[in-house]
Amino acid sequence: MSDTILIFPCSGIGKAFGTISRDATYEVVEELRKGETDTNCLSLLVAGDEEASQSVKSHRCISVDGCPNGCAKKTLETSDARLVASLSVMDVLRENRKLKPKDVTILDEDGRKLSRLLAEKIASKVDELNQKEVVS
Repeated sequence: MSDTILIFPCSGIGKAFGTISRDATYEVVEELRKGETDTNCLSLLVAGDEEASQSVKSHRCISVDGCPNGCAKKTLETSDARLVASLSVMDVLRENRKLKPKDVTILDEDGRKLSRLLAEKIASKVDELNQKEVVS
């Protein structure tokens, strides 16, 4: 079995797309790819936590950003993480323009649908990465 892939969602607290990125990450870690993935607090990297810093250097990492600013991806890049993929809520939203989440802290029906679609994309990326590792 391959090493655990760490998924880092954006920290956009109080933002609908940040909530979607975190919700999708938890769905992958706790259900869709349980045992293959884990997550950690992005803020620990920003704060310079040594354990978090070592963890991103020794595990493959996926960033999941809520907005175009790409803070999760940028934080992982500046932390010298083994960043193997970056996903964005905005990309999923562009593919599903009919979905328009309205609530910020609690996902409404459209927010839950976007979260599920993003979780499926993350899970698919995990499968792809693990397949490449087996073939290599």
